[in-house]
Amino acid sequence: MKRFLIFFLIAGLLASCENTFLPKPKGYNRIDLPNHNYQALEEGYPYQLEYSRFSEIEPDSFNLQEKAWINLNYKDFGAKVHLTYKAISDEVDFRTLSNDAFKLTAKHQIKAYGIEESVLMTPEGYTGVVAELSGEVPTQFQFFVTDSTEHFLRGALYFNTAMKNDSLAPVIEYIKVDMAHLMNSLKFEN
Repeated sequence: MKRFLIFFLIAGLLASCENTFLPKPKGYNRIDLPNHNYQALEEGYPYQLEYSRFSEIEPDSFNLQEKAWINLNYKDFGAKVHLTYKAISDEVDFRTLSNDAFKLTAKHQIKAYGIEESVLMTPEGYTGVVAELSGEVPTQFQFFVTDSTEHFLRGALYFNTAMKNDSLAPVIEYIKVDMAHLMNSLKFEN
């Protein structure tokens, strides 16, 4: 019986000398971001601006009647910047357009941890309002730029992915720089 017990004890010790495997730590996607590079928007819009060479202009499929509504499609990042333009007139006044922009941002308060809004002045003297949203929201950055008498341009960044926003943070920051350049290069046509 002692031999039998010693045999199992030695066999148990030999079997326990295996390599122990530990779970791998969480990994993050590697996202290679190119240097910022811009090009001018082609003629035919009521505004001119510079946009990223790494995005493609496409018509906004939501409202094809609005020829000045475009998307900047960042195909490599699965992101789009939706640009919507409205001429300010007696039928569509500045107050209505700005209230609509604020309401569209406020709709994300349900999921947003916070919304930071800033007012800025562009080099052309236009007023801009920027909203940065934090949390698991579908749009992390929105803005509008206006001369408050004739032109109103709104932009919003959207991703076509279910990935968590903290994983997208480098891409969000990259596109925010592009959007800031877009706002600063914006010129409305007379």
